[in-house]
Amino acid sequence: MSDVSKFLDEAAGLLPAAVALRRRIHAKPELGLDLPITTEAVLENLKGLDVQIARGPSTSGLVVSLTGTKPGSQSGRTILLRGDMDALPMPEETGLPFASEFEGRMHACGHDAHTAMLVQAVHLLHRHRDELPGTVKFMFQPGEEGYAGARFMIEDGLIDADPKPDAAFALHVTPNAPAGMILGKPGPMMASADVWTVKIKGKGGHASMPHMAVDPIPVMFEIGLALQSMVTRRIDAFDPVVLTCAKVTSGTTNNVIPESAEMVGTLRACSEHSRNAAHQGIERVAKNIAAAHMCEAVVKIEKGYPVTINDADFVTFARAVATDLLGVGNYIPASAPVMGAEDFSYVLQRIPGCMMFLGVMPEGHHDHVAPCHSNHMVMNEDSMKVGIALHAAIAHRFLNEQAA
Repeated sequence: MSDVSKFLDEAAGLLPAAVALRRRIHAKPELGLDLPITTEAVLENLKGLDVQIARGPSTSGLVVSLTGTKPGSQSGRTILLRGDMDALPMPEETGLPFASEFEGRMHACGHDAHTAMLVQAVHLLHRHRDELPGTVKFMFQPGEEGYAGARFMIEDGLIDADPKPDAAFALHVTPNAPAGMILGKPGPMMASADVWTVKIKGKGGHASMPHMAVDPIPVMFEIGLALQSMVTRRIDAFDPVVLTCAKVTSGTTNNVIPESAEMVGTLRACSEHSRNAAHQGIERVAKNIAAAHMCEAVVKIEKGYPVTINDADFVTFARAVATDLLGVGNYIPASAPVMGAEDFSYVLQRIPGCMMFLGVMPEGHHDHVAPCHSNHMVMNEDSMKVGIALHAAIAHRFLNEQAA
């Protein structure tokens, strides 16, 4: 019998508590860096456990530390397990009996499940603390959805506090993978995410006399098309980027040539090399096309989350744990990165580790369903027992491998 096989049966016994906590959090979604209701629910569910809780000044995030009682635990390794807690600013249209009670807010990315699974992983490992020759840190993080909560927790010193983690692991649910399956890959797992803005300055005038003005609108169109050509001609197809113009703004009425036009979009990349090449390309294309048409282009790029890069050795380790826990057929090697972004990337820049995905496809479905960030997103709650067990199994084996 595998050293981790016991965790799946025990996690099944903890599933009702995980479901109850997930639904409680789901009904009261919170946004950003300060999540008092969610944080209180986590703390309430950890009462009575022999753990240490650290908090920082910048967010309502928590780092819960569980030190094993096995001989050598004080000098053993440390592993960080992370679960994010925040919701999205969007309406919920699932019809669930525990749907959001707060208008314009929804747990549409599964962070309610991430939090609930991590809480029960604390309970599961606490039962086995006499088998842990080291420390497990549980990172309950706010502000993943655009607020860089992980970076704030790092800057507050919560992650590097003694004992500093030797490895880090996170799970993210995905409704479009079979329930209970684990997906992972070494290298880039999720993309970087930047916001770019190009403002074209021309000269306003009467719409019937364009030769007496400098019309920025056709220049904006030309730049938009040229940016797509730049991506396909100047960026390596095997190190891809996605550049999308998502918003254009200009003009006030039908018979006035406006003085300026603006386009805004997102840039996703799978490496810093392609990311930087695309930044340079946006600047070069926009400014030179604008100049060719007697306009001026002002380019602004706001760098967001970096690429989430999984450590190859840790992926090999985590894959072995997952297959021992669930069977070889329940691990799927991901063929390509996900072009969404994750601020767990900041953690993986400092600590070797990986993020993997947990399939939570709703029961009765065998094809594409409402994905994360959909107002109709639902999930198979039974899959959470796999997440609870995998968190515990990863930590248990990581700490014991060094001590063996």
